[in-house]
This record gives sequence, C-alpha cells and structure tokens, in this order.
Amino acid sequence: MVKFSRELEDIAEKIRKGERLGFEDGVRLYKSADLLSIGMLAQEVKRRRHGQKIFFAVNCHVNHTNVCVGSCRFCAFRRRPGDAGAYTLKPEEVIKKVRAAALWGLREVHLVGGLNPDLGLDYFRKILRGIKEKVRGVTIKGLTAVEIDFLARQEGLTVREVLQELKAAGLDALPGGGAEIFAPAVRKAVCPAKISGERWLEIHAEAHALGIPTNATMLYGHLESYEDRVDHLLRLRELQDRTGGFQAFIPLPFLPQNNPLAEEEGLKGTTGFDDLKTIAISRLLLDNFPHIKVYWVMVGPKLSQVALNFGADDIEGTVLEEKIAHSAGAESPQVLTRRELEDLIVAAGGVPVERDALYRVVREVHNS
Repeated sequence: MVKFSRELEDIAEKIRKGERLGFEDGVRLYKSADLLSIGMLAQEVKRRRHGQKIFFAVNCHVNHTNVCVGSCRFCAFRRRPGDAGAYTLKPEEVIKKVRAAALWGLREVHLVGGLNPDLGLDYFRKILRGIKEKVRGVTIKGLTAVEIDFLARQEGLTVREVLQELKAAGLDALPGGGAEIFAPAVRKAVCPAKISGERWLEIHAEAHALGIPTNATMLYGHLESYEDRVDHLLRLRELQDRTGGFQAFIPLPFLPQNNPLAEEEGLKGTTGFDDLKTIAISRLLLDNFPHIKVYWVMVGPKLSQVALNFGADDIEGTVLEEKIAHSAGAESPQVLTRRELEDLIVAAGGVPVERDALYRVVREVHNS
C-alpha cells in the first residue's frame, strides 16, 4: 500500500482498514494539492477490484435529436423547435446508423437527445425494437432520467410505466446523464428547468427496482464548490447502498465553449489536475460502485490514459459519433478504433477487456 502524505495519512489509514470515507474526508481530499498520493491510493483501490483490467466497449453514440425545450445554461447542443440547425432523426435513420456501426463489431448503443415535444413513446419503441431486430448481440443504453421524466409527462404515464414499456421494447440500461450537480442552488443556476436532483435519484431507483441497471454522472468545474461535489458523490453512494443498481460513475468536466454559462460567468473550464483528482476521489468515495469511467470524449485520449492510473477502470468506447460534447468545444476525435483503445490501455499498463452495456465481458486481450 502506498505511503500517503502526512496531512492525509488518517484518510489513507481508513482505506487500508476498509473503513468508509465521510463528507469531511472528501472535502479534505479535494482541498489537498497532493495529487500523486491521492491518485496512487485510488489506483490501489481500483486494483483490489479489477487488477490490471481496463474495460471498454465497441459502441456508437446516436444523438437522435437536438430539439429541446430545456434551458440548461451549459448546453451548446440544444436547438429550439424551428431553429436553424435543428434536426430530428427518423427511427429508420437511427436504425440505419446502428446497422452501419455494426460493421465494427458493435456491442453497445448509447442513445440520448434533447427534450423534443414531438417525440413520444412510440418513436422510441420503434427505435429499440428495430435495433434489436436488425443487429444481433447489441445492448442498448439509452434515455437519461431527464428524458424519461419528460416522456412520462408527455404521455400521461408514470415513470415506472415508461420504463416498463422501454424495457419490453429492448432497452437494457440507462445512461447517467442529467445528474449535473445535485446541490439545489447551483442546479437552479446552471439548469433551472431541469428535474431536481431528488427526482433524478428517484427515477434511477425506479429503474433499479425494475432490474434496469444505470450509470451516474457529475458535471463539475462550473459554479459548484468542493462541498457540492462531495455531497453529490455521497448521495449517489447512499442510493447505491439501497439498490445496488449503478454500474459506473462518470465525472464530466464542464466544457466552456459555445454556451451562455461560460460566457456570462467567465468560466474557463477544468484543468488536468482537477480532472485527475476528481477521478481519483470518485474511486475513493464511491466504494460501492463497481466501475469508474473516464470519458475520453470530454477529457481527451491522452489525459484519459493517465486517468487509468488514477483510479479509472473504464475508458468508454469507440463512440463513432458524438455531438453533445463536441458542440461545447471538445477537441477529441469523433472516434477511436478498437485497436487505438487497446493500445492506449496497454501503454498505461492495463489489460484491455471489451464489454457490452451490461459489463458482460466480450473478450479479454492479453497480447495486444
């Protein structure tokens, strides 16, 4: 076990003894400048769980519409109905994209979009059924809790009824989007019309009760404090204690281009130091989450590779096409091939493990 810096030795001792970290521990970790010690401790915790394994998926992202009646100040992707550049894919167009991606050996589809009032439950049923009929062996992770809530209100159904319909049509898991930051005052400032943090947690709990696993996220690097970040993580941990339904946590750095939040508040975005520290602290606080994912689309492939030695055990996937983060200024490529991901993992000292959306192992690469 790594020898921790003296200022945080008591926290390291808790980890060594298998004791759970608390709120004050999390805040102290965030305020510490000892990034390497925090990272090494997170890496030790990761290796207890997964050894040298690093997970990834051959997947595609499909953003089916950018039409959205929301008003999130950090979003550069959204278009109002009728705006220039607004688009909505037909179900057959979504299915066509997925079938084309299947040539890569596709195992996961990630389907998220805006809150488009013209799209009802039948639209998503057609997409889900069509993908499952046309592409064998694919798993579908789709529709954030925000989209589920919007669908329920549009259709006059309960969240449970919407989730049951989507599961029956082929939905395998929910992504973690829409969590942003749970702190009410900050949430009101950055996404005033979005569902509350409590509602987000309720919807994920409902999904877990129906046997639908989910992911979780946190948008950081905007108006929130370290205390807000730790509170967010501990609320996720509390729900996981109750349901066990979360698969992975993905910290998402705020991207400052092309959105009113950055322009009006003078925000510059996160630093690599903050990104790595957030990955590591997430691994230390979320002791009941199986996986911590670094999202290379927003962090960049090179820093993501470093994060694999700071507690992250998942590097997302091939992606193929992504529009939301790139609209906000992400400078990463649109796609990484399976081979590129494997090479990144091996160079970081890991063993690549290809997975599907449910973290079922497709293959483990020992001689990449």
